[in-house]
Amino acid sequence: MDERASGFEPLQTERLSLRLLQLEDAERLRSYHNLPEVHRYQNWGAGSLEEVRAMVAETREKAPGTPGRWVQLGIEERATGVLVGDCGLHVLGTDPRQAELGITLDPAHQKRGFATEAIRALLGYVLGDRQKHRVFVSVDPENCASMALMARAGMRREAHHRENYWFRGRWTDEVIFAMLRAEWLAHADQTIAPPTS
Repeated sequence: MDERASGFEPLQTERLSLRLLQLEDAERLRSYHNLPEVHRYQNWGAGSLEEVRAMVAETREKAPGTPGRWVQLGIEERATGVLVGDCGLHVLGTDPRQAELGITLDPAHQKRGFATEAIRALLGYVLGDRQKHRVFVSVDPENCASMALMARAGMRREAHHRENYWFRGRWTDEVIFAMLRAEWLAHADQTIAPPTS
């Protein structure tokens, strides 16, 4: 399925394009997802090249926003055409008015504001274009970079669940960041992230 067939147009920001993944992205995805500093906080690793290709093929069969399904989008730097990361969108099957987001950036392309730019674009798509009521992100509190990213993107720290998630042989905390459509609309015309509480 291509962007036109899925009804999804790539999300364009000043420097990035958030687009459906291509089979040609598989090797690149695998290279940064297999880095220890990347998969340390994620419950999925890239696996073999064949597994990554299968994941890309599967995600291309679903339109972003399909309830109950995760869809990964590539984050491409427009100036170079290089895939610098990917982000996930999961509209809840139990309540399709809510969505969960996730993001991974290749460490070689971090500290340039790409993750903040991508998350803000995804928030605009989900809360603006798709008019979802609420978006949330689950973060391991030990992942300081992701905690700071969600605050920069204007998301509100909503909950801290103690030892609620069994991950790699131990109980792990989970912090939930969220934003309501009303909160996004109140700040949608601003280029600076809204204040967080």
